[in-house]
This record gives sequence, structure tokens and C-alpha cells, in this order.
Amino acid sequence: MNASSLANPAVLTQPVYEPGKPIEDVARELGLDPASIIKLASNENPLGPSPLAAKAAREAVADGQLYPDGGCFRLRQKLAAKFGVDSTQVVVGNGSNEILELLAHVFLRPGDEAVMGDPAFVVYKLATLLFGAKPVEVPLVAHTHDLAAMARAITPRTRLVFVACPNNPTGTANSETELLAFARALPEHVVLVYDEAYAEYAEHAPDLRQLLGAGRKVICLRTFSKIYGLAAFRAGYGITTPEIASLLQRVRQPFNVNAIAQTAALAALDDEAFVRRSIQENRAGLAQLEAGFRELGLTFVPSVGNFILVKTGAGARHFDALQRRGVIVRPVGSYGMPEWLRITVGTHPQNIRLLRELKAVLATH
Repeated sequence: MNASSLANPAVLTQPVYEPGKPIEDVARELGLDPASIIKLASNENPLGPSPLAAKAAREAVADGQLYPDGGCFRLRQKLAAKFGVDSTQVVVGNGSNEILELLAHVFLRPGDEAVMGDPAFVVYKLATLLFGAKPVEVPLVAHTHDLAAMARAITPRTRLVFVACPNNPTGTANSETELLAFARALPEHVVLVYDEAYAEYAEHAPDLRQLLGAGRKVICLRTFSKIYGLAAFRAGYGITTPEIASLLQRVRQPFNVNAIAQTAALAALDDEAFVRRSIQENRAGLAQLEAGFRELGLTFVPSVGNFILVKTGAGARHFDALQRRGVIVRPVGSYGMPEWLRITVGTHPQNIRLLRELKAVLATH
């Protein structure tokens, strides 16, 4: 008898998340010098981590023998002050990814449904399937969430509705007016999961926290992985009602966010200069890539995030060819977009190299 025969049957059909390839793996597989490779695949901050956060993290290592604060008290207090809420409304996770799974733990049972855009961040679907619930995927319109169609997809079995703004992988955003109207019209038995992992990059990011005072069942998710450059540390957070926060706290693991990550996140919140620089560099980089794609005659989706979708005609083939030239991007065939690539905005020199290598690949293929 093998282990698979003992496993929960749902595990055997559970899809596996495929992250962007690390530089070290590509270098080893293709015989390339790691220093010659640039990674524009995982929407990481090309400027590196927040300097204040990096300094704080180095100092925190000295206390590595101690368990972290299991309740993330200081970080929750600081986030609460930043957003004008009570600390009982803040949940901190091992990346906002963990909070997505905690939400599924709390609200999804076999036979339940969760509504989401198609395409949208694949973890919404993975978390839903993991708990035996049904993902109800609603096609985007003009690469943007079709909120009216999502509202029509809600049934008595719906428990969660996922909306990302900006959306991954398309980089598009609904307006605050649209989102507020959508949220206010949701039935009582539905929790809105509003994923704003890339919100800091958007010029006019919709704010749904105003709904919490009215008792709406909403959770707003953010992360330190993107604008603060702390993807390696795994720290994210949700702001919601005290009741929903309390439910999530019941199902999270003890010490789910390590002490070094907590210390780095606390310091990052003070690094406003780094955030401003990241926003400025990203907007300049988006304009640089858009101009380059126009020059190459390529269709792209205007983005308000730190990444952009471009239609090259053969995403998987061009991904492979770019990778062999030391440029890692993200094919999105798994999102139902086989002709497209998702490209993270890099530094000015990285963007120049990406455009140069892409031009060469398109000429060859």
C-alpha cells in the first residue's frame, strides 16, 4: 500500500502552484553565470529591500535564539495606527498568501463556492479547492474584473468573493466607485476578500476600509513583499472587522511570522523615502516598457501595478528563448493566456536589456 492510497482524495487532484524560477536554478540548468541573469518574473522590487528594513533585520539576527512575538503585537499596533483602525482589526500572516488560506480554513467547506475573476491570482482557486469548495471563475472584460457578472455568479452557497485591485496577472484596476457599489450590494452570507498587494504602486488605489465601520464583511489584504521589497521575509497583513480577525487568529499557526520578518516590516513602515523612490522608478519603468513594446509592434495591457502583460504570440516559446539569454520572465499559459508574457518592471538598465533581448528573440522566432 503506497502513501497516495492513504491520502485525502482531494490532495491527489490538487493543482500545484508554480513560482517564477530562481536565478540560481536557471543558471545551473542552462550553464549561465548567475551574475549575468536578470529576473523579471515574480513582481519583486528591482531596487532591493527597504534599506531601513534590511538594517533592522541584520540587527534582529542577534536574538535568533528567541521565539517571535506570537501575536505580532507591535506590528499590528503600528499598522492599526497607519490605517486608522483598531489593532483587533489587523491580522498578520506569513505573506498575505497565508491569510488567503486562513480565510478558506474559516469560511469554506465542501459544497461551498467562492467567486473570483478569470484570470486572477491562482492562489484564490488553489485555496478554494484545498477545502473541497467550488471555484466559480468569472471571465474578465477588457482584462478587468466584471463586477456585474461576478455579482450575478453569487448563489446561496457562495461564501467568499475574491477581487484583486490591481489584478494579477493583468495589472488592471476597477474604480473605487465600482468596487464600493459592488461591496455594498453583496448579500450577508458573503465575505469580500479585497486583495491590494500592489496597491501602493497604483496612483489612485481604491480604499475599501471605509466599509468596515458599517460592519461590512470585508478583508483588505496587503503585503510587504512588493513595494517594500521584502519578498524573502514573508510578511503580509489583513485589515477587517474585529469578528473576522478573531476567527482568523483562531486558525493560524503559532509563531506564523518569524521575528526577523516582524522587525523588518516594522522598520519598512518608516521607510517612506524608499516607497516614494520605488513608485517613481516603477512609473518611469512602465512608460519605458510601453514605449519599447510599441516600437516592437506588440500589444500590451496598460498596467497600474509593477508588472505588465505583453502579447508576443507564443508565450512559452518566447519565455524559454529569453531565459536562455539570461532574462527570466513569466509565461501565463496557465492563466489561459498562451500568447502572452507577464514582465515585472525592472530598473532602467534591466528594462533596456529585456527589450533588446525580446527584439532579438522575436526576430529569431
